[in-house]
Amino acid sequence: MGLPGAVALALGLRAGQGLIDPVDTLFDALADPTRRRLLQRLVQDGPDTASRLAVDLPVTRQAVVKHLQALVEAGLAAPERRGREVRYRATPEPLAQAVSWLVSAGARWDDRLGRLDRLARREGAGSGLP
Repeated sequence: MGLPGAVALALGLRAGQGLIDPVDTLFDALADPTRRRLLQRLVQDGPDTASRLAVDLPVTRQAVVKHLQALVEAGLAAPERRGREVRYRATPEPLAQAVSWLVSAGARWDDRLGRLDRLARREGAGSGLP
């Protein structure tokens, strides 16, 4: 028997998959163009409700709520209740994790390509080719 979804998520688990990296959740959220558009709108225009955010999108309010929930789970948005309304605000701080991961991945690729270049030069030097 598995953990309830919210508990598993809070513990950093996915059903049947074990521990998940927060960066995976972040990139999952950013992979969707609608979510990126919502995040950009929240960053530029400030907090807003799902209903108002849905006006400019070709999806339903319910779909916008699901997209916002994915942003919340990734730490990129936070809901704030004001009376009967729930307004979402951008919390872009986790993007620093994505940047850090990209810089690290880029450095690893640079290292690999450097080793490949050195190997190719050694092989080329032994073959008499320029």
